[in-house]
Amino acid sequence: MKKLRRLIIRYLLLLMLTVIVLSLLVVVPFRWLNPPLTMVMADRWLHAGDEYFRLRQTWLSWDEIPKQAALAVITSEDQRFPLHQGFDVDAIIKVLRTAGNGGQLRGASTISQQVAKNVYLWTGRSWLRKGLEVWLTMLIELTWGKQRILEVYLNIAEWGEGVFGLEAASQYHFGKPASQLTPMQSALLASCLPSPLNYDPARPAQHLRERASWNLEQQRRLGGTQWLAPLNQ
Repeated sequence: MKKLRRLIIRYLLLLMLTVIVLSLLVVVPFRWLNPPLTMVMADRWLHAGDEYFRLRQTWLSWDEIPKQAALAVITSEDQRFPLHQGFDVDAIIKVLRTAGNGGQLRGASTISQQVAKNVYLWTGRSWLRKGLEVWLTMLIELTWGKQRILEVYLNIAEWGEGVFGLEAASQYHFGKPASQLTPMQSALLASCLPSPLNYDPARPAQHLRERASWNLEQQRRLGGTQWLAPLNQ
């Protein structure tokens, strides 16, 4: 019996080690290499009903990304991004309390979690997917650093049918490079992110304009692009 127990423990340890090594091999290279394709991109391409469907993406390095637009996205998606370690515990607690009081269960995903989901995981919801998301988010936070995480997110976020990344979004919606976006245009793009296929930042409805105005006000409350300073450390 003891021999069997030791054998089981040995195989479990070997399995854990294998999972860790394979995970690091998948995650660590993208600390320096740009992902050529994400799972979300692959899903959109595979399920496209239009034979002329194509993916639009132009990668911007961190130095090329306009910091006003980066701040707008953080303001919209994850205001505590420079401070947390991959998971916004306060937001999760608020969501659980709201659900417990009969409110609608909404997401509390950080930018780090969204990167893990978009780059590596299939669409849909399941406990397996959530568990993998947590594991991958931890590895990404540990090995990439905040600046790289935000750089990747701003280059893979979906902003329309086949439109991925800030530069492609700016060209597609406003006909200009991201470096020429106005603060309002950046806020409009950021405000689309909860449901990018349902909004048109170039012809925004009143609701989207209001969200963008709120975004600009929140940027001022955060102190402007100085809020991004911890990312450079």
